[in-house]
Amino acid sequence: MFRNFIICLNAVIPLVLYLVVGMLIRKFGILTEKDVRKFNKMVFVALFPALMFENLYSADISEAFNIKLIAYACLFVLAVCGIAWGIVSHMDLPDKTRGAMIQAIYRSNFVLMGLPVAENIYGKGSVSVTAALIMFVVPLYNFLAVIVLEYFRGGKADLKSVARKVLTNPIILGALAAIVAIVLHIHVPSAINQTISGMCNATTPMAMILLGASFNLHSVKEGKRNLIICILGRLVLVPAAGLSLAAALGVRGVAMVSLIAMMAAPPAVSSYTMAEAMDSDGELAGNAVIFATPLSCITLFLWLFLFKSLGMF
Repeated sequence: MFRNFIICLNAVIPLVLYLVVGMLIRKFGILTEKDVRKFNKMVFVALFPALMFENLYSADISEAFNIKLIAYACLFVLAVCGIAWGIVSHMDLPDKTRGAMIQAIYRSNFVLMGLPVAENIYGKGSVSVTAALIMFVVPLYNFLAVIVLEYFRGGKADLKSVARKVLTNPIILGALAAIVAIVLHIHVPSAINQTISGMCNATTPMAMILLGASFNLHSVKEGKRNLIICILGRLVLVPAAGLSLAAALGVRGVAMVSLIAMMAAPPAVSSYTMAEAMDSDGELAGNAVIFATPLSCITLFLWLFLFKSLGMF
């Protein structure tokens, strides 16, 4: 299992280094707070939709549709979001902070951190089950994020407003474009595909560097309790509940690794980007990603070690 620890470490170290680069950029005044907000908007509108499109369009899912696994994963995400909503709503917090906390707890960095772990265990091209799960879970993450963040954006949004914002959300549009292309068997020209791939390659570095540039130590001191709740919920409580239930239901092999990758990953980088773009508590969302990402190296290893020792994969 030392190899699994190295796999998790290698998945995390580049992201941590991007954060450090962003912190140094901010420290030396290369980017101001206003600049960071503008670039975050660009990443949200232009780069994340491209990443969403490529991950769905390029996935080989012809033999990967495990309906029971997909149904379980989606229902669990809905349950976590609902439970977190109920708990956070009874806490003495500003509405914007409530939205950011709910999102940090239910939404994981499945694509950017979870998928590499699954690929390194089973090999690239052997995790089509994971890719199929991504096709359903990631759009659900984004759909719920728009609803949660819009609901807590300084008031309660009506259903028509939420529906319109969900359908016009850039990340949702990227997913819908991929689904249409798959269903209609549309072949993306090589030049366009290369452009999309180039944008995808820039997404994680840009998002993480901007996240590091937004780091505010004062905000960590002020919101320490909220940050601890987000990290414990995301890295400990959610995977403990979800993976234990999955094991009891008989989930094994690559399906179990896929769920570990989904449930034990840290908060999604895009959760910070969306929180900033939708007037939520961007500082809490960003700090949750910054602190949970390196910690997840340890917790991911522990979850993998536990279920490997139990013979689940």
